[in-house]
Amino acid sequence: MQTGQAKPVFALMGEFSAGKSTLANLLIGAGVSPVKVTATQLPPVWFQHGTGNPVVVDLAGNETEIPIEALEEVSVADTQYVRVFVEAELLEIIDLMDMPGNSDPNMSAEVWRRAVHHANGVIWCSHATQAWRQSEAAVWEDLPETLHATSILLLTRFDKIKTDLDKMRVLRRVRAEAAGQFHSILPISLLEAATAEDRAQWEASGAETFLHALLDIAMGVTVEPPQPTALEPAGNVLPRRVARRDPADAAARPRS
Repeated sequence: MQTGQAKPVFALMGEFSAGKSTLANLLIGAGVSPVKVTATQLPPVWFQHGTGNPVVVDLAGNETEIPIEALEEVSVADTQYVRVFVEAELLEIIDLMDMPGNSDPNMSAEVWRRAVHHANGVIWCSHATQAWRQSEAAVWEDLPETLHATSILLLTRFDKIKTDLDKMRVLRRVRAEAAGQFHSILPISLLEAATAEDRAQWEASGAETFLHALLDIAMGVTVEPPQPTALEPAGNVLPRRVARRDPADAAARPRS
């Protein structure tokens, strides 16, 4: 089961096939996130530090333990989220919630909307070759502005943009269009990060800069222990209150 005190929860969001589950694998260990299951088959997956079988939380807040092999059988319609326990180093500092793609035509947006109120911050994944589409900006505009200071816009698959000039143009455009809406707007190549053989390759992928930004945000967020409650009515989905710590009181930043 989960260990330790309540931690900041970061939701992995973005459009279908933007690299959210690949990023989850990178952050907590390859093969942990059930990426072999399509987004239309799974509700939000909440990764927490600990051991034991997954726990399904239904719409009434009831919890049911299931074997890991039964994940594919979880009902999307009747489930708020599934807790999956992993002994990953990063999960000692934060929780991660892998959301279904918000543009998936086979899944209602209500599936991720009914869980997003648990998030203290968002890692929004946007495919670099089509970065920050109008449809993404529209969804983000509907989320509470309180998330802006604690969220990261991550341009995934940045290696697919071939020239340095084009990379610069994409970054400049996105940073102009999303100015003030995120703590950081950063590029990353998830494939290069996953296959990096030394620190130089890891840093060149953009993973190191992203991790430092994520940990900086996490160290500045305080959370109250979650209370087991039934799902709030749809339409008024708000995050838990996010409070910024005084920098003088923040602990030293963990090193990757």
